[in-house]
Amino acid sequence: MSKGEGRKADRKKVYWTRLVSLLDEYTKVLIVTADNVGSNHMQKIRQAMRGSAVLLMGKNTMIRKAIRDHLEKTPALEGLLPHVRGNIGLVFTNGDLADVRTKLTELKVQASAKAGSIAPIDVVVPAGNTNMEPTKTSFFQALSIPTKINRGTIEIINDIHLLTIGAKVSLSQAALLQMLGIKPFQYGLKVMTVYDNGAVYPAAVLDLTDDDILKKFFTGVNNVAAVSLQIGYPTVVSLPHSIMNGYKHLLAISIATDYTFPGAEKIKTLLSDPAAFAAAQAAAAAAAAPSGGAATPAAAPAAGAAKPKVEEKPEEEVDEDMGGLFGGDDDEGY
Repeated sequence: MSKGEGRKADRKKVYWTRLVSLLDEYTKVLIVTADNVGSNHMQKIRQAMRGSAVLLMGKNTMIRKAIRDHLEKTPALEGLLPHVRGNIGLVFTNGDLADVRTKLTELKVQASAKAGSIAPIDVVVPAGNTNMEPTKTSFFQALSIPTKINRGTIEIINDIHLLTIGAKVSLSQAALLQMLGIKPFQYGLKVMTVYDNGAVYPAAVLDLTDDDILKKFFTGVNNVAAVSLQIGYPTVVSLPHSIMNGYKHLLAISIATDYTFPGAEKIKTLLSDPAAFAAAQAAAAAAAAPSGGAATPAAAPAAGAAKPKVEEKPEEEVDEDMGGLFGGDDDEGY
């Protein structure tokens, strides 16, 4: 083995030992992409994360092999294997994942637009004087950028939307931005996947707040209750609705018949006294009105206004509407 090969083997051994020790020490891992991130920038990130997280870059083949060899001790690490592809790195931590991700994504550097690269953002060239000589006018004309000569220099007349997200930067566009001294892009690490004590999930989950989680939970509870009520299968979440619906049915039967119980007496009293019923409606409207707002004139009857008429159905109609539920004079069908 040559001296160079020996050094390479030693570096691999050191890296392997380092990676295995990190897998033993930390229970949380962030998989990050490092596209367009230079070595100087990477060093600054390592320094900034010191004490809270450890950033480790390396060949994917070696990372996958180290993880596979570690599966016997930590089987849950297998969930990371499908995500070890492309230009990625591993960030090991035992701290708060959201805080670590925030620190990582804040560390960005301005960069020029290189020909052939993909624009991560929209780029707009602002209107104004470029301080460039009139001899460069043809260059702007080739990019269909309207200009004029003002005091011996080229001036861009309107804001120009030069690049859109996902567009490939052409040679002319890159040269223009360079001549104007515009560095439109910011590059840094981007967190893609999270490993948290055996659970593997997209980094977008870290954006969820407690309110978001509660909202999704209650949406699921409401869906379960709706399905349970529809199919007539009682569950813990549908039982309160079933009890309330049953109580409403009892009230309806009590109002339509002579049968009564304490809960129905108040409603029957209101229905038998139109003035009291109107007053109750006005009170309900006032309670529902916004704070500080007055109830609408329609909420309460005007003084001296005629009492609303309540039509009373004949007893025969009531029996007929109830579908013979309580029987009647006609014994047919019994």
